[in-house]
Amino acid sequence: MTTMTPDPRPNVTITDAAARRLAEVVATEPGADVKLRISVSGGGCAGFQYGFTLDAARNDDDIVFERDGVAVVIDGVSLDLLGGAQIDFVEDLSGASFLVRNPNATSSCGCGNSFSI
Repeated sequence: MTTMTPDPRPNVTITDAAARRLAEVVATEPGADVKLRISVSGGGCAGFQYGFTLDAARNDDDIVFERDGVAVVIDGVSLDLLGGAQIDFVEDLSGASFLVRNPNATSSCGCGNSFSI
């Protein structure tokens, strides 16, 4: 009998809306293989803040999450704080933006760009 070892890395999911919007954004970027990089750094009004950039580079500690031909890249340190998160794209009266639904956050600011654990 063979036993499967579960993947020890935390998972991050990308919604349909986020994948569609990311595909639109990437299509306008020059060069190939551009990904959405999500990072977490200290700061913001709640202690940690999310960073979103487009990046073609891949670092040694990056983990890539893919959906429908687009990719989100998260470094290992940030992934420790984002495990189990869902990346979405929302449009409302405030505007349009990528949104992180982070189950590790115990509180977040009103705009959703910073959080605490």
